[in-house]
Amino acid sequence: MTNAGYYDNSMANQQQVSDELLAYIRAASLREDDILRELREETAAYPAGSAMQVMAEEGQLLALLVGLTGGRSVLEVGTFTGYSALWMARALAPGGQLVTCDVSDRWLDIAVGFWRRASVADRIDVRIGDASVTLPHLIAECGPASFDLVFIDADKPNYAKYYESALTLVNDRGLIVVDNTLFFGRVADPAAQDHDTVAIREFNELLRDDPRVDISLLPVADGITLIRKKRS
Repeated sequence: MTNAGYYDNSMANQQQVSDELLAYIRAASLREDDILRELREETAAYPAGSAMQVMAEEGQLLALLVGLTGGRSVLEVGTFTGYSALWMARALAPGGQLVTCDVSDRWLDIAVGFWRRASVADRIDVRIGDASVTLPHLIAECGPASFDLVFIDADKPNYAKYYESALTLVNDRGLIVVDNTLFFGRVADPAAQDHDTVAIREFNELLRDDPRVDISLLPVADGITLIRKKRS
């Protein structure tokens, strides 16, 4: 017998996450140790730090996905202070490597310091420069289908370009993960016409209509889209 009184039609939709519910989620499931927590909290103290780094729950999800995809070779586009890279590097299979790309080394000292504390710095290969250039270089250097997972969390107007390179770089059983695909909810606001919001809308439409892939846009964090090549 079910307690029908608990349910109404609105409960079939996405759960709104209050501060209290988020605290419960973290108490019930988050496995963020002191090093990860310190890095997240230090990053949050910088201007726009919280907005620019992934939520703790998303970091844990990324680590899980690295393990599910085999976890030997991971590519990240957008390093920032290295929080998501730390989650994923810890999830790598023995001998695995994470290549992380960023346009600037501004935050690299912070990232490397925490990676060393976590004993994963030797698993992380940092590439500094425009990812529009770095990714084609990786295709030439590593070859197509050389990564198990690609995580894109960088400048929004270039998402489509990074995605095309990722399709070449990820193997047939791999996964592409794209962050910020709901972009603070602005994608649903017709009045929001700034470059970043428009770029995300156009990117989401591109994915929706791309017959090469299967996709799922998850309404969690700031929107996370999972992409897998269709198998022939």
